[in-house]
Amino acid sequence: MFDWKSKKFWTDGIGSFGVAIFVALFIRWAFFEAYVIPSGSMLPSLLIHDHIFVNKFVYGLRIPFSENFLVKFSEPQKGEVIVFKFPQDMTTFFIKRIVGVPGDKIFYENGTLYINDKPMEKQVPEGPSEADWLRDEAFQGPNDLFDSKDNYVHFIEKLDQKNHSILLRKGEFADTFGPVTVPPESLFVMGDNRNNSKDSRYWGFLPHKNILGRASLVWLSCEETLPVVSFICNPLTIRWARFFHPVN
Repeated sequence: MFDWKSKKFWTDGIGSFGVAIFVALFIRWAFFEAYVIPSGSMLPSLLIHDHIFVNKFVYGLRIPFSENFLVKFSEPQKGEVIVFKFPQDMTTFFIKRIVGVPGDKIFYENGTLYINDKPMEKQVPEGPSEADWLRDEAFQGPNDLFDSKDNYVHFIEKLDQKNHSILLRKGEFADTFGPVTVPPESLFVMGDNRNNSKDSRYWGFLPHKNILGRASLVWLSCEETLPVVSFICNPLTIRWARFFHPVN
């Protein structure tokens, strides 16, 4: 029989397992949670099979099992990469970059993002860049349609003084969205792989309450996963240089 009142029960007995589980769940609820990047919508900033930590504490603490905040510490800012519950299916998690906050006027035309009627500067980087990680396999499309990284141009876009990578498909800049104005308690989000991202251009504004946290760093990354257990990295294809790579 277990004596839950004894010190040994909580330090060496079954109670210690309960404490460990509670601490792990508390950290996951309040501070950090791990996610895996499943698609190429954030290329080249985040690669398929990047394992990331998401900072859930940065914006505040929520009531458990709720979208409501107990306390808020900061507001999400343009340029931040966030994980959130997809508004059309709250059981699905998405990751995108914030490009518009409440009051911003968003317009997108011919590969250029306009915020409050000002075009966001972009330029082709010189020397080594995040695009060096890209492989043709990352551009595998639906129905096994095969694309190639050579069909894309890597740009550095300046978003409110924050530089980040984007991809644009060559010869397909003739797309237009907006203008729209971001309403209160909402955000406008986009993927960095601009021609291959289902984001606010398709499903609308993101409610603040759907945010789970801000992507902070890559703690594990691999080219392929194991064939039987698809959520575990193949150790022969690990991208060692991406360990502790910050999410920009």
